[in-house]
Order: sequence, then structure tokens, then C-alpha cells
Amino acid sequence: MSSRFSRGEIAARIVERLREAAEAARAEFALPRTVKSFVVDHLLPEEMARKIADAFPPVEQMELKRHLGELKYIGVQMDRYAPLLEECIYAFQQAEVVEAVGALTGLEGLLPDEHLYAGGISAMVQGHYLNPHLDNSHDSKRERYRALNLLYYVSPGWRLDYGGNLELWDRGPKGKPRPIESRFNRLAVMQTDKTSWHSVSPVKHDAVRRCVSNYFFTLHPVDGEASYHVTSFRGRPEEKFKDWLMQGDNALRQKVKEVVGERLFQNKHVYKKDGRPSQQNDA
Repeated sequence: MSSRFSRGEIAARIVERLREAAEAARAEFALPRTVKSFVVDHLLPEEMARKIADAFPPVEQMELKRHLGELKYIGVQMDRYAPLLEECIYAFQQAEVVEAVGALTGLEGLLPDEHLYAGGISAMVQGHYLNPHLDNSHDSKRERYRALNLLYYVSPGWRLDYGGNLELWDRGPKGKPRPIESRFNRLAVMQTDKTSWHSVSPVKHDAVRRCVSNYFFTLHPVDGEASYHVTSFRGRPEEKFKDWLMQGDNALRQKVKEVVGERLFQNKHVYKKDGRPSQQNDA
């Protein structure tokens, strides 16, 4: 197998594996749970997955996102990193992959995002976390709704007790989360709507938890209810004061965005291709 893989080759492997896992994935996504999701293990051939993991840059070459609700490294300006990472990210945006994911979820009109708005690569080390939150409901211009989050985990040997696992809060941020292990070579797909509370448990192990992420959008809300909300963080059930602070911050940002629109809260988390400026916002 080649040491360099094109997005077309990676996409072909993704589609092949999704078709193999189609029955189980479709049934999992159809379960009567608030946060609809499915996982597919062994998404890519072992050698290909390990090459992708090895292509990740040192965390010092990534941007640290630090605020009350999250602590993690991100990378979105993909031309700064190994070409294989860009090929991997855009493999998930190939038409045949989008079509295959749509067939598993039953969602029509899925649209990938070439600018990687809030997507790209991420890395978390010991002590990093992501609090329960709802993703921003739209793209930067409020023209498309977020529909799906595709998370591909590439940390060889990662275990559940290391932490850094995806958590889906089917009963909301005051309930109990459903953990999804960030297992190596696993794809986790979750629907994103106004009830899709999710988080990442604190990393407890001295290792790097790596993830490749994409969002798919639609022109109409996947839950059939048109609404708008900013990215909204909450404290964990035991974090009473932190939760109070976060709810106040959420309400303030929501009100500001409703009044002034998209001029504030400039978000640099987009891929500026070919040096072209790209105005994307989030809050």
C-alpha cells in the first residue's frame, strides 16, 4: 500500500467500509435517542489509519483554544501541515462519501464545507476537556443549518479509561452522558440540532488524543424546526457555579447576535485557501 494516499483513494475506502457496516449503522442511528448517532470501527485499512495519525503535527504547531468551556489544540489552516491530513479531511467531503453517509442517516441534501468552519484537526493532551455544549445552529451567514458532525479518531492504542471520549447527553446537560470511546480508527457520526448536547471527557492519560472532524450542512433544519442559537456551553452536573456563568454568557452572546447579526465575534477557525481572506463567524 502506498505511503501517500489521495483523497480519492481514502474516500473509496471509507465508502467501502460504510457499505459493509450499513445495516448496523443505520439501525443505530434510528434508535429513539435524543442525540442520534452511529459509530463505525476499522474505518480505514490499518496502515492508512496509522499514516494519518503519524502525519499529525506536534501540538506546539497547533492553536490552543482555551476558555471556560474547552481546552484543546486545533488546526484548520491545512496547508501548514502534512498533505496527507488535508487529503484525509477532504476525502470525507467527496460526493460518494456524502451520499453514503446520507443513506445511513436518511438525511437528504447534505452539504460538505470546503472552508472547514469549526472543522479540521484537533489534539487533546492530559487535562484537556470540552464541556457539554450545543454547536452553533448555522454556518457563518445563517444560510445553512448544521446537520451532522463526523469525528474520525486516530490515536493508536487509545482506551476508554484514558478519558478524552465523546459524550452524548440524551437527557440534556443535567442528565447522564452516553460515552463513545475515542477508539483508534473509529468514525463517530452525530446529528447536530438544538438538543444535541455533547462533550469530551477530561483527558486523564499522558498521551495525545487526535481527531479529524467535518461538519455537513443542510438548507433546512434536520429536526424540522427552524431556530437559531449560538454555540452554547454548560457546566457538568457537579459544576454549579461554572454552569451559572456559562448560561449567562450564552444568553448574552445570543442576544448580541440577534441584535447586531454577524459583525461581531469573528472566528478565525476556517481554512483560508490560497491565501484568500474568508470571513466566518461564530459565537
